[in-house]
Amino acid sequence: HWLLSGGASPPVVRILYIPMAGHVLGLNLKPHAQLDLDADLTKAFAYIQAKQLSAEWTDMCRNALAKFRRFLRHERGLVESKVQSYVAEPHTAGLPDWLVRELTRFQHLRQANWRPARLEENIRTFWSHQLRLWRWLCDQYGVTILAEIKRAHILAYLDQRLTAGYTAKSVNQDLRAFQAFLRFLQENEYPVPQVLFRLRGLPEPDSLPRFLTDAEVRLLSADLAQRVAQAALPHQRRDALLDQATFYLMWQGGLRLGEVEELRLVDLNLAARQLTVRRGKGQHDRTVYLADSAVQALQAYLAVRGVGPTDHVFLYRNQPVCRDLLHSRIQAVGLRTGVKVYPHRLRHTCATQLLNAGCRITSIQKLLGHRRLDSTLIYARVHDQTVADDYFAAMTRVEQRLALGSQPAEPAHEPVNVTNLTPLLTLVDQLAVPTLEPTTRLVLVQQLRRLLTQAGTPSDATALPNARSANGHEPVVAPTTCLTPAL
Repeated sequence: HWLLSGGASPPVVRILYIPMAGHVLGLNLKPHAQLDLDADLTKAFAYIQAKQLSAEWTDMCRNALAKFRRFLRHERGLVESKVQSYVAEPHTAGLPDWLVRELTRFQHLRQANWRPARLEENIRTFWSHQLRLWRWLCDQYGVTILAEIKRAHILAYLDQRLTAGYTAKSVNQDLRAFQAFLRFLQENEYPVPQVLFRLRGLPEPDSLPRFLTDAEVRLLSADLAQRVAQAALPHQRRDALLDQATFYLMWQGGLRLGEVEELRLVDLNLAARQLTVRRGKGQHDRTVYLADSAVQALQAYLAVRGVGPTDHVFLYRNQPVCRDLLHSRIQAVGLRTGVKVYPHRLRHTCATQLLNAGCRITSIQKLLGHRRLDSTLIYARVHDQTVADDYFAAMTRVEQRLALGSQPAEPAHEPVNVTNLTPLLTLVDQLAVPTLEPTTRLVLVQQLRRLLTQAGTPSDATALPNARSANGHEPVVAPTTCLTPAL
């Protein structure tokens, strides 16, 4: 049951996984609760090696043994941590002892605000940013104390990184990490040269978020629904439902990739169509509301979620999903549909679509978990439908004014009789449509003006009174002087 709920194929379970677990139990002759997860399981693999089977089969048996070890750990309540220990010593050789000691203290202080799932990644990033610049200072200029650091040393480092082809954003990250550590040292009563705090970062391009069009979203959504409908095997349907649920959370809920990864069952309130994001960016909790389609996608996935060692919402092969897996599966959907998509682009799409649908900018700020309103306002610069509507309406008035004032005189036309009122009334009806496009409205106005100009010629004054409308009544025609002001 544990294997099948994790998406394993029934033939593989019967031919490989169960026999490998049988080797472990048969060679040790003890209850599974008393098995040593290292020594006792090694006996089973030694037995497989002694049979001198093919390299491919031996490798599959090794994986099956690892699967049985994971099951036993889950049965004993042991959760495999995704965080691996990071040892900085090999990378700090040759640096002053005081520097390594203070950097370690600074790391421990900073990691209090790092999420557990991102701990190892953040530790590696921390040391990467710090050691690049400090290694440069020590190797190039022999720096051993803070007083020996000059402004020119830092500028030389920035030039060297730019020459090596790194972007201004990457260089500025190193500079900001360096100055943050200097502030930490200053708070601990180290004499820090003040000139180092006055160094300004390099200008960065003011890039805008990338979002998907409505047509692209429809392509992605249709592909995911199709894969769910065409899934032939249970594990294929389960994986397709996982992809669909995570897609809707990132698109309609605006969740970050790490927030989807760490979502827990206890944080779901599908009856109220909402969920709670715990310890999001900046260590802030927030409430996210869900549309009906997102709720239905989650309910369909939870029905086939399977068994796992934790209460994480999303599991893959009996383990909580990792960020890299979610990223690769979203990209796979994009490759199938020809849409360039990645998880954070779905978040950008959510914000842009909400803004264009008339959602208040402060509400979008709370939904996305932005601390500052400026972070949310950037989406208004991408595609603000209100600004677009105002522009086209104003430009239409400008073009109309220019057309009325500078349009060359048209050639003389034949007098218009009463039967020409039919196209005039048709144009008026078309102009009354509230959803008319601005460019179409301008064309209709020009046509109406031309017909009115024809009707206003002196010869029309004698033609109109003698004509009758289609119903036999005399037409009521406003004086020519009233036509243009009325328009």
